[in-house]
Amino acid sequence: MKSTAWASTCASRVATPSATLRERPGVLVGGRIGARFTKESLNTMDLTKTYPRSVREEFAGVVMLARATDKGRAFAEGKNGEYNYNCPMDQAVFGFLGIDKDVYLAKLKQLDDAKLEQWVKETYVSRKSAAEIAQWNAAFLQRSPEKGSDSEAYFVNLRNQVAPGRTDVTTWPDLLDLDEKRPVPVRA
Repeated sequence: MKSTAWASTCASRVATPSATLRERPGVLVGGRIGARFTKESLNTMDLTKTYPRSVREEFAGVVMLARATDKGRAFAEGKNGEYNYNCPMDQAVFGFLGIDKDVYLAKLKQLDDAKLEQWVKETYVSRKSAAEIAQWNAAFLQRSPEKGSDSEAYFVNLRNQVAPGRTDVTTWPDLLDLDEKRPVPVRA
């Protein structure tokens, strides 16, 4: 599945690609970089100090939703930094599930991750078959810029800043993971 600019407006660094997240260290909490919550801060997220979860991390069985949740929590606290809640990537997952961004934002302000995930499963995921979810997840993780587009030029420019020589990285999820210092296997 191809996409032109859906990822390029998800962070304000798009306007200034030289300001990549590689300049900001991840925060080690609970044994992993970017871990979300402690008992003291169940529903808070400060994306000026850490990264959101990976696009690949499933929430209620759906990729990208954990990341959208983190960005929504940070947005609600005014601590989203360069991350934009309801960017085109968020809109894609919300659209697939039929979630209204404002309803989701209100719920994530009220519920911790476990209760929010249960609500999403009961209210939205239950309307989809396991095959639909698996197909959507696989397609979403393969999204890349359209060949010859402005989006591809932006993608290549950012990839060259984040990981020079990693021409095997061709999808937005891989590029975001590299930018946020997550390991991305070398592909043939």
